[in-house]
Amino acid sequence: MIRLGVVDFDTSHSIEFTKRLNHRLCPEDQWVDGAEVVVGCVFPSAITPQEIIDRYVDTFTKEFGLPLVDHPEKMLGRIDGVFIEAVDGSVHLERALPFLNAGVPLFIDKPFTCSVAEARDLIRTTERNNVPIFSSSSLRYAPEVVEFLARREETGAVIGCEAFSPASLHPRNPGLCHYGIHGVETLYALMGAGCETVGCTETEGTTMVTGRWKDGRIGTLRGIRQGAGGYGATLFCEKGIYHLPMGTNFIYRELLKQVVSFFQTGQPPVAPAVTLEIIAFIEAALASARAGGQAQVLEV
Repeated sequence: MIRLGVVDFDTSHSIEFTKRLNHRLCPEDQWVDGAEVVVGCVFPSAITPQEIIDRYVDTFTKEFGLPLVDHPEKMLGRIDGVFIEAVDGSVHLERALPFLNAGVPLFIDKPFTCSVAEARDLIRTTERNNVPIFSSSSLRYAPEVVEFLARREETGAVIGCEAFSPASLHPRNPGLCHYGIHGVETLYALMGAGCETVGCTETEGTTMVTGRWKDGRIGTLRGIRQGAGGYGATLFCEKGIYHLPMGTNFIYRELLKQVVSFFQTGQPPVAPAVTLEIIAFIEAALASARAGGQAQVLEV
């Protein structure tokens, strides 16, 4: 059984992932086998109120009966892998370093980082220390997305995609880093990597991004902050147009299956180069919005 640690408790993922891996406080059809959470480490948050963190910690320690340590290094020797769960992407590089230096594989929750510069530094450190890392939104593994991608013979190649998701904002996670990254990950899951330029128009209620891929395909993302929300996409394919509403009932379970496989094999389902491009897409979209919609080249 793979032993995992959780760093930071300012997101519900810290608890929701532990529920499914440790088979506690959730239905059996949500369980994921092959790994279990054995220890946690708490830090203050610049985003989530302390009372919410305290509630998550109480569940972790009292309901799950799991121990906490006061410093990440105290996890070493007790774990085979770690979840970096800070909702604040700007601290992910700092949180990851003790584990990278010790050779411990990491799953880094969204957003991977909040800038291309930090993403490059993090990836270079993993390469220098030969430590595997994996980062992804759970929406990438929504059953509807996975099932659609398995129908390639029926649909033909994806020519274009219009994805949408909620996209609340927070200054600690600039632009689409905060919540719109779910929509970006959906777009990339369906289109693949290779975006070259991005243009973005932003209003109080909407972030609208248009990306041009190197092969001429166009992908768009609508980040929603006003009116009805939800997740989904419309796919323009060689053999038809397909509407893909996406549910969230099983997205944590499906992501965790990928995470456990990653810790077992050391092979990330999403290559770090793709994760870097996703951060570059978000950074370029923010730069375009600030420049009045002028197209920006992705800096990868």
